[in-house]
Amino acid sequence: MSDKVYSVGALSKSIRNNLLANNAKIRDAWIEGEISGWKPYPSGHFYFTLKDDEAQISCVLFAFCVKGCEEAFLQAMAQGSGAVNGLKVQLSGELDYTLSRGQCSFKAYRIRLSGLGDKMAQFNALKAKLEAEGLNKLDHPDLRRPFPFLPHRIGIVTSPAGAVIHDMCDVLFRRFPNLEVRLYPAKVQGEGAAASLAAGVAYFNALATDPNAEWRPDVVIIGRGGGSAEDLWCFNEEPVVYAVAGSVTPIISAVGHESDTTLCDYVADLRAGTPSIAAERAVPEKAKLTARVEELLARLLRAPMQCVEGWTQQLDYLSLKLQRAPREAFHACERRLQRAEIRLTPAMREAAQKGEMRLQRAQSRLMPTVREAVQHAETRLQRAALRLEPPLRQGVEAAEHRLERAAAKLALLNPDETLKRGYSITLDATGHVVKTASEVRMGDVLVTRLSEGDVRSVVASE
Repeated sequence: MSDKVYSVGALSKSIRNNLLANNAKIRDAWIEGEISGWKPYPSGHFYFTLKDDEAQISCVLFAFCVKGCEEAFLQAMAQGSGAVNGLKVQLSGELDYTLSRGQCSFKAYRIRLSGLGDKMAQFNALKAKLEAEGLNKLDHPDLRRPFPFLPHRIGIVTSPAGAVIHDMCDVLFRRFPNLEVRLYPAKVQGEGAAASLAAGVAYFNALATDPNAEWRPDVVIIGRGGGSAEDLWCFNEEPVVYAVAGSVTPIISAVGHESDTTLCDYVADLRAGTPSIAAERAVPEKAKLTARVEELLARLLRAPMQCVEGWTQQLDYLSLKLQRAPREAFHACERRLQRAEIRLTPAMREAAQKGEMRLQRAQSRLMPTVREAVQHAETRLQRAALRLEPPLRQGVEAAEHRLERAAAKLALLNPDETLKRGYSITLDATGHVVKTASEVRMGDVLVTRLSEGDVRSVVASE
């Protein structure tokens, strides 16, 4: 008895026929699982994987089937792949088997949210409420508060377990080793997580507003690592969202990955794609700041010397230019004069000859006119002299008066004038003026100068 042999094509067709035969049962049921790998294509189709704890299957949502999806799911689609990945959904459709690839897939005709449907409605309602209250800082950057340029103390609200807190601390201390970091250990997933996160923000707010607190945060970071939409849902709950919105200290939301968006991202002063990015945005690099300060200090020290050197060079240039300018101008004028002399000498000689003849002819004609002009000029000169004589006389008289007053003042200061009024001046043998009796001794020779003559005397007693 020989074995029955199937070709690959025959086997694939058998599998496909069996699947299609059972499709009637599949169409009447919903398949539930979690979406991952959601990827839109230019054709308008969407390809993704539906999985649970036991298995996974490739799925496709064709463009013409999008309208059959639930409104809550369409809203998630509008937010991008990050909002769709991790959603727990229910699909209605049929199985398909591609012979060329030997691959089984599921064609989805309708999609609805499973478990998160009500939560997505809550998400959208709370988001609209935040927008109405003016707390949506993600879409309105002007509402964000500025962060300190160089924070000293960083408060972090996250789980003490896992790699997130270690990654953030590594980034923070690598960028600025002098930081002080304080962790509030909070639950970041599951029951009680929202209350724990809100308590963490409240803890740092209490420190920031306590005048007696020795440790006050400059920046607060709240967040966790990546996960499904259900894992991150606590960051969409109202107590946490309002705690973040009401933070008195500038706060950074760092939840999940770049593609994940929570309501905490909308009300925080800064949204970071990952916790590590949040740490990078919170503080500058100390090495770069130090290098910048050293560069500015060097420039500050060089600036005065550069200014002096620039001014000195400019002064030297102007001085040299000033020294050369008269000489160069003189030489240029001299050269032009020489060239003009060469050109003008023959012409001047000829012009002189012609001019002499014309002068002789004109002299005979103009002599009466010149004589009349001279007489007229003499008359004008006489009138001008008459007009100028009074001001000149007044000026001379004023100068004489000032000279007399100065002479009188000088006479008052003349010692000889003082002597004429009956005073005298006593001098010692060296010619110095004696001002007090204590300056002379017995036997000293004194000379008393009078207005007319001197009297010599000897001190008889002290």
